[in-house]
Amino acid sequence: MSRLPVLAVAGALVAAVAGYAVYAQNADGPVGTDRESLGRFVREYIVNNPEILVEAQKELQRRQTEKDAAAAREKLADKPDTLENSQHQAVLGNPKGDVTLVEFFDYNCGYCRRALGDVNALIEKDPNLRVVLKEFPILSRGSAEAAQVSAAVNLIAPDKYKDFHDKLLSSSGQVDGAAAMRAAGEVGIDAAALQDAVKRPEPKAAIEEVYELASQFGVESTPVFIVGDAIVPGAVGEAALKAKIDAVRKCGKASC
Repeated sequence: MSRLPVLAVAGALVAAVAGYAVYAQNADGPVGTDRESLGRFVREYIVNNPEILVEAQKELQRRQTEKDAAAAREKLADKPDTLENSQHQAVLGNPKGDVTLVEFFDYNCGYCRRALGDVNALIEKDPNLRVVLKEFPILSRGSAEAAQVSAAVNLIAPDKYKDFHDKLLSSSGQVDGAAAMRAAGEVGIDAAALQDAVKRPEPKAAIEEVYELASQFGVESTPVFIVGDAIVPGAVGEAALKAKIDAVRKCGKASC
């Protein structure tokens, strides 16, 4: 059982106990206050009012969402310039866009592959959106190899980065350095030049920088999006991301 349902049950129990206290206070005759009497009343109360479980879970979810949003705002209150303006990062969409969407991703992440279509749709439909990609290889050694190649592609052929990124992230099966090199070749990047670029210090520095940012903002999975004052984990879909982008554009925050 997940944390929220457990807390929802706890909330329902609190409501039932409170109901028992009211019941005992208003009863015409004596009411048992022993554990057995209380337990019987609580059970009957929940069975007869099962909707309180749903209500409690919704309220707990609302509170958790508010708590997470507040924590994100606190973390992003003093964000470093490297989050949106690093010399190492890949930028898609409009480089001078009025709203920046940052994505932490891993080439072996299934949810990142699902989110690829959402991000591309947002770029296609929103000419003022700026998307910053952060290679965050956390799933395997192959992911680390692919990220190194990816950072090297951005270093020597930034104009071909998006084609490379789309091809590699939409591929099936496990991705590693060899798969990344093949994808680069398929979009016309010179293999020898790319091999040399992989060995340069910049790709390693790019990934180390992303790890530092992830640690600062509590990013532990992929994909994770950052837009305005919100940290958005998971492949939440085009509509959810668009709503936050529109809000940032409207009021400067991810939720107006």
